[in-house]
Amino acid sequence: METTITSGIEIIVEPSFLPEHSHPISGLFVFAYHIEIKNRNTFPVQLRKRHWVIVSGTGHIEHVYGDGVVGEFPLLGQNESFVYSSSCQLPTPIGTMEGEYIFENKLTGKTFEASIPRFKMEAPVLLN
Repeated sequence: METTITSGIEIIVEPSFLPEHSHPISGLFVFAYHIEIKNRNTFPVQLRKRHWVIVSGTGHIEHVYGDGVVGEFPLLGQNESFVYSSSCQLPTPIGTMEGEYIFENKLTGKTFEASIPRFKMEAPVLLN
């Protein structure tokens, strides 16, 4: 589990390997990640955009940009949280993800960035 606080936004990430959706022989490794976003500010915020940097075990880098998260634009008052889960496919059994969310301060209308901490995705290795 990884945690960070940036600009008053606490982000907690917990990744896990999904063997039932993976096919290692074909180079398909699927990982879930569960994220909790907590607003530690004294003003309400709304998540507007996301940017992910996904790095495979071979060093291939992919950038993913989008609006909101899982089709939602959570509005969070002081000390409120939003929890969601999503997934990522990699061609390797190991990789990392990190990025940032763009939030809007609902009192001023100004946007700001909150960092998503780097987290490792690692498929367990079976030993004979």
